[in-house]
Amino acid sequence: MPTKKTNVKIAITSGDQDGSGPEVTAKALSKLGPQLGVHFYLWRSPGVGKRHLSLIDKKFKRITFPSWAEAFKHSLGSPRELIDVNSVTPPPKWVESAAEAGRFGHIHALVTAPLSKTLIWDSGMKDVGHTEILARVCSRYDLFMSFLGKNFSVLLATGHIPLRSVNEKVDKRILKMALRAANDLNIMLDPKGKKSVALVGLNPHSGEFGLIGDNEIKTFNPALLELQKEHGLKIAGPLVPDAAFLRGNWKKYGVYVSPYHDQGLIALKVVHQHKSGCHMTMGLPFIRTSVEHGTAKDIFGKNRANESSMKDAITWAIHLSKNSFRTDSFLTEIKNA
Repeated sequence: MPTKKTNVKIAITSGDQDGSGPEVTAKALSKLGPQLGVHFYLWRSPGVGKRHLSLIDKKFKRITFPSWAEAFKHSLGSPRELIDVNSVTPPPKWVESAAEAGRFGHIHALVTAPLSKTLIWDSGMKDVGHTEILARVCSRYDLFMSFLGKNFSVLLATGHIPLRSVNEKVDKRILKMALRAANDLNIMLDPKGKKSVALVGLNPHSGEFGLIGDNEIKTFNPALLELQKEHGLKIAGPLVPDAAFLRGNWKKYGVYVSPYHDQGLIALKVVHQHKSGCHMTMGLPFIRTSVEHGTAKDIFGKNRANESSMKDAITWAIHLSKNSFRTDSFLTEIKNA
């Protein structure tokens, strides 16, 4: 079992000022309140509304700094103190700074609210999203997006790439790394091993023995066999995609590995409806969790954003940090599969 860690440092970036991020962050922190052995660092824009700040102030003593450099120098006191980085720099730059802090062990976990793609580009970056920013800063390009749900979780073998590129991208090396990452994730979520990992097929009917595509025969089955032989992993699959996520499987499989983005996320979001769950990046040298929804700018300022996913993201970041889990352990075992 991992050693319990005390005084963990959790950074939270609140995302677009005109999106749902500041609202869900304030609501989640207000509901959670101070946590024993946890110190929060909150990045936010100067324009964040007083309503959100007052929610935080009901539970925390905010200590405000204009930059991360100044905030980091502050000597931490009671968990009731919340370090408030009131930053004029663009929100994507906060993610860069937080990733650097995580890379060098200055923080234990990063929790992110949504960022719009346009804001990232307007900030002078060429990254597609959070995952790409984190990969670039940490020089870790074999990262896997995973999504934690109450009924089941999903890990994506590929991320934000065109559908036409999936066939080429999902080779045996990537698939084995994704499956190892999913196994690590399953251990984090289910230490007692009640559920297993399942690999979802790429083609309809999982290829129907090669009649509707041969990915399962040429790549998926060999990857599963090699992982069983080399690491003793028992992973089910490849499952038929249109039946993989049926309710009857939820008690058997804790983590599904999906070859491409929408295959896994459509199922997860239809089942959970944003009422539970969060996003976690596997492969980083620190814990990174996030909400599993977008900026929701259409409801900005209406006090209608649901904070459940942010609350889950913060809760998981605390739990995994305190238990000293790593999300990159699979990288030490498979480098040239």
